[in-house]
Amino acid sequence: MTKHIKSLILLWLTCFSLTVNGQQANTKSKPNIIVILTDDQGWLDVGFNGGTDIPTPNLDALAKEGVIFNNGYVSHPYCSPSRAGLLTGRYQARFGHDCNMPYDSENDASVGTPLSEKMISEALKEQGYATSAIGKWHVGDHPSLHPPNQGFDHWFGFAGGSMNYWGKSNGPLRTIFRNDAKVPETELSYLTDDFTKEAITFMEENKGSPFFIYLAYNAPHAPDHATKQYLEETKHIEYGGRSVYAAMVNGVDAGVGKINSYLQDNGLKENTILVFLSDNGGRANHASNGPNRGHKGMLFEGGIKVPFFMVWKNRIKADKKDDAVVSSLDLFPTLLSAAGGKTKHEKQLDGVDLLPFLEHENEQPHKTLFWRSVGGFEYAVRHHEYKLYKSAYKNKTMLFNLKTDALERYDIATKHPEIVSKLETLYMEWDSKNVAPGWVDPHPENVIIEEKRFKAIRQKSLRPKN
Repeated sequence: MTKHIKSLILLWLTCFSLTVNGQQANTKSKPNIIVILTDDQGWLDVGFNGGTDIPTPNLDALAKEGVIFNNGYVSHPYCSPSRAGLLTGRYQARFGHDCNMPYDSENDASVGTPLSEKMISEALKEQGYATSAIGKWHVGDHPSLHPPNQGFDHWFGFAGGSMNYWGKSNGPLRTIFRNDAKVPETELSYLTDDFTKEAITFMEENKGSPFFIYLAYNAPHAPDHATKQYLEETKHIEYGGRSVYAAMVNGVDAGVGKINSYLQDNGLKENTILVFLSDNGGRANHASNGPNRGHKGMLFEGGIKVPFFMVWKNRIKADKKDDAVVSSLDLFPTLLSAAGGKTKHEKQLDGVDLLPFLEHENEQPHKTLFWRSVGGFEYAVRHHEYKLYKSAYKNKTMLFNLKTDALERYDIATKHPEIVSKLETLYMEWDSKNVAPGWVDPHPENVIIEEKRFKAIRQKSLRPKN
């Protein structure tokens, strides 16, 4: 072999190596993505929203590194439908998923988010991502609807709506699985910690390529279970129920701190998108949605406005609080765009890519958002500063001006019938593109029971008549 030929071969090998490495560099330049979802956490149950009693130092520090959404909404006021909207980037009423799955039956493959709906996991796999779902699933009980069939390479968690925190099995929906295999209970400790550990293991195994983790903690959803470590952090809260709930939140905070430390220690932090939000407003007991009105299940702000932030040090400015109206529906297009995908090819999406709006602060991503529970049993519309709420709790349709009355204390429906009519028309136009619920849940009955109890408690406080 002549010296000239050797030089050509060496040059070819060098070019080939550069090409391969270049492709790998392009792949690695895609940001890692971690969406952290909590369960039934109140808006004021984090320090970055002004909470003072529950220690959340890791969440607060992380939120300060990115943008906090002061008007961050989810697409539904309770668990399963909200998750369906987040994962698909679509109003879940588009495919009839606006109820929790029935609790008292063996649900088949027709109950849950259908395989025909494209999830963010599937879109990111197309961009070369390793994908993981960890924690609570709750968008399909039947095995055919579990994460491995919805675009996730890896799954560690349980399928149902709630589970004890010690990992004790109670039927197929309350059993911890890793992919299709039951996890031995001896390997589990406290689910919040177990989910954090699994996320770090997945990152370690996939840090050479872009990864997407959907980390859905079941905390602080009932049952109220905590460890001595986390209870120690909340012993200053003298109301027992609130103290245990706060310990559950503190467990999430500790987990987020461990995840953040792993990213920093492994040089991944700068190019990792971290999103944090709750699946709906805080539960009626022990959570705090203040100063917002209402709680989980309601379409008052307290039921649909959640703690919500996004961090991406490579692109999103730090230490920012944004008043723009954003939705959990926006995560699919935003994250897909960040990964190099084309959102214009995903014509089914109802959310929007937030990145251009974060860079041009004077623009608003949404002028109108909609909510529907149980096929219209309750519904709401936010259009600019006005919000219409057809409330089954209060048995009337109310109108609020959120610019002047952010706490929804003053119903102005009778003063502005023309605005009521306009927003009702917007709702009907939107709802015409939806389908009837594929199944129903006990929400209507529960609303009536809760409101009767609410009124009875207030009545009992009055001085009795002679």
